[in-house]
Amino acid sequence: MRKVWLASYPKSGNTWFRMLLANLSSPDGKPADINDLPLRGGIASAREPFDDLTLIDSGLLTHDETDALRPRVYEALAGGDDGMDDAPPEGNTAPQVRFAKTHDAYTRTPKGEPLLAGRGGAAAAIVIVRDPRDVAASLANHKAVGIDDAIAFMSDFNAAFCSRPRRQYNQFRQKLLTWSEHVASWLDQTDIPVHCVHYEDMQADTGGALRDALAFAQREASAAQIARAVRLASFAQLQAQEKAKGFREGPRPRPDGRFFRRGEAGAWRDELTAEQVARIESDHAAMMRRLGYPLTATPRLAEAG
Repeated sequence: MRKVWLASYPKSGNTWFRMLLANLSSPDGKPADINDLPLRGGIASAREPFDDLTLIDSGLLTHDETDALRPRVYEALAGGDDGMDDAPPEGNTAPQVRFAKTHDAYTRTPKGEPLLAGRGGAAAAIVIVRDPRDVAASLANHKAVGIDDAIAFMSDFNAAFCSRPRRQYNQFRQKLLTWSEHVASWLDQTDIPVHCVHYEDMQADTGGALRDALAFAQREASAAQIARAVRLASFAQLQAQEKAKGFREGPRPRPDGRFFRRGEAGAWRDELTAEQVARIESDHAAMMRRLGYPLTATPRLAEAG
């Protein structure tokens, strides 16, 4: 069994990619239920596998204490069988592949080892990136904050999900770092090979982006399966499911709280002010250039970060 991380900064397309994977093997030709994706071992920040494998109530530990033990859990999950395998096409004897979602930046524990256990935790990683200007608006919606607050969060080295010390979350703390540092942490680590997927490429050619990522992960799929996954996990299909029955991974309950909001590449052009665009480009110019996202701000502003 081969395990592959699906790594991304939040609101970059990780969930959409997981939906595509879930629909590769849809037995009845119907879209996979967005609220019925397997969870055990499928999300790095989930508490249940940790508690089950360590026989420790993680709620009794500090963030740093759980982080010190998390590599052992990922090693056990990578080498064990908990029913999460993504089965290969019928009649294919290729090794099974398990995909697991993570929003964690590629960081190290207080003991100095990779939080995600390096090669012991997974064989490879598919890293999904998205234009930070689009991330900002989507993140603001998800966190129920203003876009200015989301931009500040994306530039905060100490940014994290589920990180308050005196609150019990259903997931572990996820250190995000800044948007730029998060992306760099995955692309620059040398423990495991990485395949980078641009959200914009997923939109322009969903089938092609999925096919290339699956080839990297060594998860075989037929052209018919990929075409079916693209059809069943279209953004319109996902929005329809969320509208009909909600989405348990969505933003906190509120009248306009939608997870599958717009899903457009370049929507920032009508959602951000010129000043907000300049702030993002100033903070993340180097990484944006590295990933091929063109800057619109003046050279002085663009070079400030």
